[in-house]
Amino acid sequence: MKKKTLTEKRTAVHIVNKELLQPYNPVTVNLIGAGGTGGQVLTALARMNQALVALNHPGLMVRVFDDDTVNRANLGRTLFTTAELGLHKSVALINRINRFFGTNWKAVPEKYDKQYSGSGESTWATITIACVDTVQARQDIAHVLKTLHKAMTHNRSQPLYYMDFGNSKDTGQVILSTIDKISQPASKQYRTVEILPMVMDEFGELLSASETTDNTPSCSLAEALTKQDLFINSALANIGASLLWQLFREGMLFNRGFFLNLKEFKTQPLKVA
Repeated sequence: MKKKTLTEKRTAVHIVNKELLQPYNPVTVNLIGAGGTGGQVLTALARMNQALVALNHPGLMVRVFDDDTVNRANLGRTLFTTAELGLHKSVALINRINRFFGTNWKAVPEKYDKQYSGSGESTWATITIACVDTVQARQDIAHVLKTLHKAMTHNRSQPLYYMDFGNSKDTGQVILSTIDKISQPASKQYRTVEILPMVMDEFGELLSASETTDNTPSCSLAEALTKQDLFINSALANIGASLLWQLFREGMLFNRGFFLNLKEFKTQPLKVA
């Protein structure tokens, strides 16, 4: 049996890009998807921003992308009210967050895909968070991020990290990836890892196999609840936000995501390797 080398025995860790820990300006975040999970993640980001500012960090600047509008099936399971029926989800959520927390975050009621017409610095972000429900949407996001990363070398809003949220009825996962290599400091204690694989590169087949083929919109809350558990979105959002909080507060990650089974109350961490 082959013995492990000294390097292989050391615990793997990813050291976070230093520009996120002590930036001069708020860290830009693009949140793609303002549905059941996206709405919960946005609230968590607002709380995180307030906490970071209290700790003398410039905080976050968030944009929410979603071209969908609020319908009756969204009420109850997601964070919308009857007064918001017909509004763009991104606009409804951002207006509420800005009023409550005093932020100046932006809503972009457009689809973020390969055909996205937006351009320029107003659409760039250091961290992209995707709360989408199709493989094609994930492929499009990865394509855009990789293209932007190559074109924006040394720009302060160059895409660096991508966090993917995904779920089925009562299971889900959150996976943090790097868009490209993140330079790592030398360490005698840990084995530093400069690349965290993109979700589609690592779990593309698994996600394709689990993707639902029923994309028919639900007509009521009762029908929506047959497709997704009432609390799967908020459970994923809170644990995923905790991972992001660890990224900002500790500057090093031993885990880069997790798999959640809400029915069995089990969470399995995904180690940095």
